[in-house]
Amino acid sequence: MNAAKNDTVVRLHARDILQEMGRTLWYLRAILIGLLALFVLLTIGMWYFGAPVETANRTPSPWGETVYFCAITALTIGYGDVVPTSTFGRIDAILLGLVGLVITGLMVAAAVRGIQEASQRASEQKLQE
Repeated sequence: MNAAKNDTVVRLHARDILQEMGRTLWYLRAILIGLLALFVLLTIGMWYFGAPVETANRTPSPWGETVYFCAITALTIGYGDVVPTSTFGRIDAILLGLVGLVITGLMVAAAVRGIQEASQRASEQKLQE
């Protein structure tokens, strides 16, 4: 009889998972703000020292294209339509990619923790019933 009670299915709700994920992200807010600040600094550095150019016509990239390049690089997509041409710009692009990887890792970790916490709470509530 005990084995049958332990085999019951616990239903998770997306709302609970998202709430737990939100709590985790709130705990990580200082790290996320620091990473955002680093992204902004690297983007400004790319604009002034990275010499980004559009690959189609080999002209210097305007500010909007530079921000686009930095965001695409941080998201690890990298279309290649804007590229840095200086050594600093290439190092900056690598750092942007690493910042993107860390942010992605934190988001995935927060989602996994949200699922774990929601599952644990649902299991505890099920046992109390």
